[in-house]
Amino acid sequence: MRAVKRIAVLVSGGGTNLQALIDAQRRGEIVGGEIAAVISSKPGAYALERARRAGIPGYVVSRKDYDTNQAMTAALVDKLSGLDIDLVVLAGFMVIFTREMVDAYPNAILNVHPALIPSFCGKGYYGLHVHERALEYGVKVSGATVHFVSEECDGGPIVLQKAVAVEENDTPETLQRRIMEQAEWVILPRAVSLFCQGRLKVEGRTVRILKPLNLSKECLQ
Repeated sequence: MRAVKRIAVLVSGGGTNLQALIDAQRRGEIVGGEIAAVISSKPGAYALERARRAGIPGYVVSRKDYDTNQAMTAALVDKLSGLDIDLVVLAGFMVIFTREMVDAYPNAILNVHPALIPSFCGKGYYGLHVHERALEYGVKVSGATVHFVSEECDGGPIVLQKAVAVEENDTPETLQRRIMEQAEWVILPRAVSLFCQGRLKVEGRTVRILKPLNLSKECLQ
């Protein structure tokens, strides 16, 4: 087993969640892992600039270069395999890939979703649409979920969740920002670190968080 897990972060846009991971890595909060690659589905995505500034190799596997999602998925799997990746993290990746990815990385793909799954998730629930639906429904609490990726959209086993209160005068934009700051940027690096430490055990739909073998301060990050 490799001592330090190699992480690939898949992006499509600005890369705010990528930045949260980069910042967490700089603070030493991703124990047992390193971001080895950033792969964008779009050339020119600002996330690639974030990667460049952090000294992380950036790559493009453009959706426009492939006729189908399946063809793009096959190209992604080849790229990840060539980079010797252990963990794939979806951070605003706007392409739904096919089962070949899950087959290649079973329980080794993490996604962050800006709601408390199973609420406001699945097909069509992405970006501001999630927060628009939450506000329309009148919920008092929303939040974020990190889950393993399965063939079902937003349907994989849940790793971590964090609730965020909905305020009276919230707009989709203000709620989105607060959920990112208070939840997504907290639990995504935490889940990545737990995976890299070998502390996530999937049992059916349940993900157990194992205690660290070494109870040092570093392992409790």
